[in-house]
Amino acid sequence: MFSRGIISNFRTPTLPFPTCKYSISDKDLESRGFFLRRTISDLNLDHLNSVFVAVGFPRRDTEKIKLALEHTQSILWVEHKKSQKPVAFARATGDGVFNAIIWDVVVDPSFQGIGLGKAVMERLVEELLEKGICNISLYSEPRVLGFYRPLGFVADPDGIRGMVYSRKQKKNK
Repeated sequence: MFSRGIISNFRTPTLPFPTCKYSISDKDLESRGFFLRRTISDLNLDHLNSVFVAVGFPRRDTEKIKLALEHTQSILWVEHKKSQKPVAFARATGDGVFNAIIWDVVVDPSFQGIGLGKAVMERLVEELLEKGICNISLYSEPRVLGFYRPLGFVADPDGIRGMVYSRKQKKNK
């Protein structure tokens, strides 16, 4: 699972995002051998990069990853207790007031299908909403749009179309 491609926006629900009704509680995650982390202090960037590569992202320069994470406003990742490696990750950047974009949502393929991606997304969205940020966007591969819909994300809300700057290479004649 990873997110890049199509822009989806979070629809602010009429009721606040549930604070105690996660699909899996922190306690249950811990009993299954996982720890939730919200800082980069214990995050091994080489291991995170391995998860990025495992889901199809290009290998990234770890110094650039570190710089990006230092400029990230909200980060949430899941550490596998036994291996002490990150197995799920997501982060959000934005203006800190009105808008946020969620980036790099990944779950190690060996740990997909057990609720880690949903656990990370539920908590990240809740954190953003608690800060008063209600315009939350993300990029998603078309094949995983179904993962984000139950979490409140919709493609093209109110006919809004996202655009991405793309520098086209000139063809040599």
